[in-house]
Amino acid sequence: MTLQELYASVGGNYESALRILQMDKLITKFIARLPQDQSFAKLMDAWKARSGSGMFEAAHALKGVSANLGLNSLSELASAVAEEFRPGKSRTMADEQLDSHMEQLRAKYEETVAAIQKFTQG
Repeated sequence: MTLQELYASVGGNYESALRILQMDKLITKFIARLPQDQSFAKLMDAWKARSGSGMFEAAHALKGVSANLGLNSLSELASAVAEEFRPGKSRTMADEQLDSHMEQLRAKYEETVAAIQKFTQG
């Protein structure tokens, strides 16, 4: 699997990552670190605890990491959660909608991590 194939398989934007990180070597280095980033685990913990502030912080961090890596689909899902819990803003999603959205985010994250692992293993 090539780097471009990885991006295509997860709904990412290779060109966006290249604009930010400038070279394939850096993209590969940083995308391989995504599974170790704690933002997703913190988001899942905050969701389980129903902590709005925790969800905002973790979703915002995950959005930033994934956006910088050009992982647009994952970034968009995380961004919706961050906006839902942005301080000073009223919630717009019912709990059932939030749970459905979080399941979509979890599935996209797991799909992305699996593709990254396949890519890094060769």
